[in-house]
Amino acid sequence: MSPDRHAAPLLGRGPELAMLAERVGGIRDGGGAVVVRGEAGIGKSALLAEAGRLAAAAGVRGLRTTAAESEHQVTFSGLYQLISPVLDQADGLPAPQRDAVLAAFGRSDAAAPDLFLVALATLNLLAEAATRAPLLLVVDDAHWLDRASADVLMFVARRLEFEPVVVFAAVREGVRSAFDGAGLPELAVGRLDDGAAAALLDAGAPRLRRAVRERVLAEAAGNPLALVELPIAMRDAADGVAPIGPLPLTRRLEEAFAARASALPEATRLLLLAAALSDGEVLSEMLAAAAAAGGEAPTVEAFGPAVRARLLEVDGARVTFRHPLMRSAVVQQAGIGQRRQVHAAFAALPGSDEDRRVWHRSAAASGPDEGLADELEAAAGRARRRGGVEAAVAALQRAAELSADPRRRGERLLRAAELAFELGRHDLVSELLHTIAATELSPRQRTRMVWIRGRFDDGVGDVQAGARSLTELAEQAAADGDSDLALKVLWGAALRCFWTEPGAAMRDEVVRAAVRLPVDPHDGRLLAVLAFAAPIERGAVIVDSLRRLAAHPSRHGRASRRAEAALLVGAFDLAVGFCATAITELRSEGRLGLLARCLATQAWGAAHLGDLAVAIPAAEEAARLSRETAQPIMYATARVTQALLAALRGEWDRSEALSAEAERAALRVAARPVLATVCHARGLAALADGRHTEAYEHLIRMFDPADPAHHPALCCFAVADLVEAAVRGGHRDPVLPIVARMEDVARATPSPALHAGLRYARALLAADDDAEALFEAALRADLMRWPFARARVQLAYGGWLRRQRRAADSRGHLRAAGETFDALGTIPWSDRARQELRASGETIRRRIPAARDQLTPQELQIAQLAAGGLTNREIGERLYVSHRTVSSHLHRIFPKLGVSSRAALRAALTYDTGTVM
Repeated sequence: MSPDRHAAPLLGRGPELAMLAERVGGIRDGGGAVVVRGEAGIGKSALLAEAGRLAAAAGVRGLRTTAAESEHQVTFSGLYQLISPVLDQADGLPAPQRDAVLAAFGRSDAAAPDLFLVALATLNLLAEAATRAPLLLVVDDAHWLDRASADVLMFVARRLEFEPVVVFAAVREGVRSAFDGAGLPELAVGRLDDGAAAALLDAGAPRLRRAVRERVLAEAAGNPLALVELPIAMRDAADGVAPIGPLPLTRRLEEAFAARASALPEATRLLLLAAALSDGEVLSEMLAAAAAAGGEAPTVEAFGPAVRARLLEVDGARVTFRHPLMRSAVVQQAGIGQRRQVHAAFAALPGSDEDRRVWHRSAAASGPDEGLADELEAAAGRARRRGGVEAAVAALQRAAELSADPRRRGERLLRAAELAFELGRHDLVSELLHTIAATELSPRQRTRMVWIRGRFDDGVGDVQAGARSLTELAEQAAADGDSDLALKVLWGAALRCFWTEPGAAMRDEVVRAAVRLPVDPHDGRLLAVLAFAAPIERGAVIVDSLRRLAAHPSRHGRASRRAEAALLVGAFDLAVGFCATAITELRSEGRLGLLARCLATQAWGAAHLGDLAVAIPAAEEAARLSRETAQPIMYATARVTQALLAALRGEWDRSEALSAEAERAALRVAARPVLATVCHARGLAALADGRHTEAYEHLIRMFDPADPAHHPALCCFAVADLVEAAVRGGHRDPVLPIVARMEDVARATPSPALHAGLRYARALLAADDDAEALFEAALRADLMRWPFARARVQLAYGGWLRRQRRAADSRGHLRAAGETFDALGTIPWSDRARQELRASGETIRRRIPAARDQLTPQELQIAQLAAGGLTNREIGERLYVSHRTVSSHLHRIFPKLGVSSRAALRAALTYDTGTVM
């Protein structure tokens, strides 16, 4: 008697099963996810089944699905099968989430749901269901999940720290899946050792002849499925020689299954093919399709020989293959003509879903069919409206294959590539663009192709489409009357001007092309192009427009574009303000890719203002979302911003670790802005730690045009730090020519950051007879929204007054500087202010840690939102976590801050705990 196909492969799986059991046993203390990875037939399903039984015995509710290759293009099919038992609780979700998840499953006619809204809805559904009993989600053959379902599950898996929900996802080694490189914990399931392999074989086939037994053990090489299945395929071997050659295991098993199928009656083989090509498990549909394809009406008894051959199982009205390899072996064995017949039969079944009919008809097609291509294009639109971007891409690809008109083929491939970009699938975009390049395209279509190619990594990695060629394409689009496309392509050219160094002449070409476009001069997209291409040369125009827009908010483009423009011209206060508006819009729309960029912009601007309360949580969220949305350059930008923030807080080791991580990413693509900011972060850290010469050596690189870390815009924002490091480190004279050069730059642009830095630098460099007037002039400047810059001037001025033996005059400036630094959380500068005050003869008290010093970035963000009056559900919607996670964070936050209510939390965050001196 053969062993139980679930229990037998557990032989020798003690360590793996113990790990899964431990995770299930600790589910009430918090959730998480485990990717169970191994080759085909290695016993992953058996492990998951046993984990499910252990969970049930422990009172843990199980939700399970097995993904099928046939449903890989059916959007959200896997997710629906998994969470449908808890979908009746959707009415308790916030309206946007409820509408999104119901639209995704075709239960409402709402507009196209954003993937991340569906993901947040799923997270909250599971979190709510887990309040009744902990949940174990098991996804077998997760590599066959449709992309939308997989992305939602990865989103959920990363946010289960405080939920009693555990996800186990089994994926096959060597098969590409969305779980590859997802950063989730993995359990590698390897082959059985010799003893366990022999025990499994003997349990299932105890009477094998010795030669056959030895050959099976050798061929199976510890693979449990092979140990169970190969004896069946070889039981007719009379001389003990196995009829299977030394092939790769998967192919070997497929051939074994195919050999067993070939011996079955013809009617059974046709039913097997119908089952293999079906996109469901419904017995009646398979019988009907087989009847239509073969001309006879088979009965369910025709499945009998396949069941006895252990190829599949029939359970009531459902038919399932015992292993995916069996399905693929059946399809591989059938001829293409027969496969087309069965696909056509499925397409003709009454009552079938419209999109499934189209897919089956397209699989049955043997040549170009423009009408069918149109139907597939319509199916792509329906999939996109349901949030199934990957299914839409696949439909457009197949529509292109069926297109008779080359221009329409190219258009469909271009649309597929644009959608693939939304998925963050660089590989798929590259594959599509390679196909498009050999297609007959119009000039406009070729322009779109170039634009699509440069969208990944902000064009940093695309050396073929330089700024000049993009500018020429934009001018052609403008001449054709397509200003919108021209702006898009010019945006790509401007990005290359920012991330690389094409030279002043090229920047001028981009600017000339941009200003000739017939668009509103206050359009945020136009301002962003000018700022990225020529932030100094066009600084006056940009700053003037941005100030007008800030004073009179309008509909001129997205606030996120205005924020990026403000950042690059050094108007950090405007950038942070525009970001606040844009972030609210992007959160409400669930556009996490753009949200990550905008948060990175907000963090960078707030860091330069010294506003750590805004910058710290923004940078942390930007880094997290950039990874989730596959934006490596934005991730590096967020990390180097975190390095700046760590330097401002005096966290030297953390600052260096973050700088090194960002530097590694930037060096791969020669991203000058990241390299420049790495030097800035290292220089600021050394300056704050009193290592002045080291600070000077890092910062001077930003001002050397021959250095890869030089950037003409970003060095404008480091003038104050460079001059302070030079003066304190004994490098005053070498820095004078650089300051003179920056004075020339300042005459070309009203950049607030540059002018604030130069006012500070002039005072530091001045002779004693001139210094007081220059310090006073720096303090008279409007720095109300630049508290860190003002406090630095007060600190330096107070220190200068003390050294001039004017201790009484110095204390007011030093006290004000210290209070500001304490409030901002810039600890090294706060300590320096205390040292200066002590030297002036004033008695001071120790600094009391502020709230931000005690909380993690995410805790600080949640505390700020809670103090602002938002409920846990509202906070969860903003941050894309469940409301239970928010509650768990607050339970940690309250004792850290010594409070017990939201009202007290508000007081703890607004009370300046650092001003006691």
